[in-house]
Amino acid sequence: MRISVIGCGYLGAVHAACMADLGHDVVGIDVDPGKIALLSSGHAPFFEPGLPEALRRALDSGRLRFSTDPADAAGSQVHFVAVGTPQTPGSDAADLTYVDAAVQGLLPHLADGDLVVGKSTVPVGTASRLADLVRASSGADLAWNPEFLREGFAVADTVAPDRFVYGVPEGDAGERATAVLDEVYATALATGTPRLVTGYATAELVKVSANAFLATKISFINAMAEIAEATGADVTQLADAIGHDARIGRRFLNAGLGFGGGCLPKDIRAFRARSRELGLESLDFLADVDAVNLRRRDRVVELAGELLGEVRGARVAVLGVAFKPDSDDVRDSPALDVARRLHAAGADVVVHDPEANETAARLAPDLTYVGDVPTALRDAELVLVLTEWTQFKALRPADVAALVSRRRIVDARNVFAPAEWREAGFEFRGLGRP
Repeated sequence: MRISVIGCGYLGAVHAACMADLGHDVVGIDVDPGKIALLSSGHAPFFEPGLPEALRRALDSGRLRFSTDPADAAGSQVHFVAVGTPQTPGSDAADLTYVDAAVQGLLPHLADGDLVVGKSTVPVGTASRLADLVRASSGADLAWNPEFLREGFAVADTVAPDRFVYGVPEGDAGERATAVLDEVYATALATGTPRLVTGYATAELVKVSANAFLATKISFINAMAEIAEATGADVTQLADAIGHDARIGRRFLNAGLGFGGGCLPKDIRAFRARSRELGLESLDFLADVDAVNLRRRDRVVELAGELLGEVRGARVAVLGVAFKPDSDDVRDSPALDVARRLHAAGADVVVHDPEANETAARLAPDLTYVGDVPTALRDAELVLVLTEWTQFKALRPADVAALVSRRRIVDARNVFAPAEWREAGFEFRGLGRP
């Protein structure tokens, strides 16, 4: 099947490469010439495990190409819109500028019978508005097919997701859209991947509802970490205990520095803003979810100050600035935020992240970035573990002690056994742990 993917950022580049790798003829289109040149040469503009290999296979097969010209979408049967919906400056609402521009740019190149498929995360009501525009201008149909990618697992989540959701119009148009999407995703559907066919509004709500639920679960356990710190309880044991309840589950119950990235923070804010636009107060609790999450950053900065006594002039080793492991994404990263705050307070902050040094340096060039863990640790008066990369979790107290000038550590992701570090002479602080 001939497919165009409009927008070649994180979502679009992964989707284009994976669709071509599955056998479709794909053109990825983006307004950024530098990004297109990089992708065309077989290099991803961001770190994502498995993507370089999928990209090279697809390009070598001849089934994938990239372009800056929207006209190159003409002739495709399916057009995926995969552009960003960032937070509007000065507001919590989602900025639909890029979605609207992508659809407007497609209109002259659509043919009767084409299917436009939105993958971007948008406020409920967007798909219905765009469907009217697409039908009136071209005779094409529109479906909404939300993405559920986890950074670090995006390739697997594209080719073998845990479910598909199709938001389609009623009647024959909906049946046609469903049949087309079934053909696009035939490989995964053949293995039994669940498929849910809904109306537009439900499909739009699925992604933001899922993100709001996950954010709430994370903030809940972080609120429990605050209680644990005040009472001497251990939040990791608490999470294990309540996680055995099948109604709750253990996943996403890891207390720590909190969530960040390009989805959860802006999506819960936009969801609440849309609820307010609808005249509802149903999602006002998400303001508290957001506040709990942001307080985790404050707490880590406080712990650093408590251990150092005097922050100004202190050498601080920061391990990890990506918002999560297996990613170079520093958008709304709590780790980078903590590092920047300590630098602003006068600390000499030395950062190592296996993949995010370069992306972080573009946002925070005043920090010192080094290429390995020993260099970051050397002569440090305080160590902060802010992203739970596997190689950081493997650190041993004796190895760290041999490099640092003072044995102090803040485990902001609760990945270490406190007793082991204290036995080695470290002043150790976790979050929600005695």
